[in-house]
Amino acid sequence: MIKELQINEQIRDKEVRVIDSDGSQLGIISTKEAMQIAESKKLDLVNVSPTAKPPVCRIMNYGKYKYAQAKKEKESKKKQKVINVKEIRMTPNIEDHDLSVKAKNASKFLRDGDRVKVAVRFRGRELGHTQVGREVLLKFAEMIADCSTIEKQPKMEGRNMTMFLTPKK
Repeated sequence: MIKELQINEQIRDKEVRVIDSDGSQLGIISTKEAMQIAESKKLDLVNVSPTAKPPVCRIMNYGKYKYAQAKKEKESKKKQKVINVKEIRMTPNIEDHDLSVKAKNASKFLRDGDRVKVAVRFRGRELGHTQVGREVLLKFAEMIADCSTIEKQPKMEGRNMTMFLTPKK
């Protein structure tokens, strides 16, 4: 998000340090004089550093400057990698084939660079056998150990036991 800078008449300071459009210092001059210089060049006077003493103003084309800043920001957003968390749910008494199918899906998610949350849901009397769920989760992690590392060990959260996996570097 681009922060709005003070331009032209919005600058209320009496004296400002002025940088010309070519980058050369014009020194500390009155705001009125700086405005006249900017107008004579058909450019804007932009307060680039309002906290400095005296504030630093630059003579430039404000429209071009805003466009360049927006372009830079957009480019930096492109370079960021968004990491999604995919969830895989199962029960403590899952069959081996079903477990291998879920492991295949999880390894696909991990290859795409996503984190995977693996959850075992306990119903009714199954809550008395949470160690079975832990064994299922650890077996699952072992099945896809070639492409994942355990980020967070299996832990009970309400009726679910969850574990987080991240892709191997």
